Amino acid sequence: MELLYTNASVSISELKKNPTAVIEHAEGFPVAVLNHNKPAAYLVPVAAFEAMMEKLDDIELARLVKEREHEPTVRVEPNAL
Repeated sequence: MELLYTNASVSISELKKNPTAVIEHAEGFPVAVLNHNKPAAYLVPVAAFEAMMEKLDDIELARLVKEREHEPTVRVEPNAL
């Protein structure tokens, strides 16, 4: 048994027949694309993908902040040009 990270799934054959219908039927949720009843890919709406990318960026920035939290600070004068 394969773990799916979504409640909706579609076979590759169904997806090839009418990709637009699959996207519309998903109503903004991700869809697992199955090949021989095993997950081959996830079809993720643009908004969800963009949110994931933002979250990954936030995680990376948080890691960087943690990594540098004990480094010496540098005083910066924003109005000094």
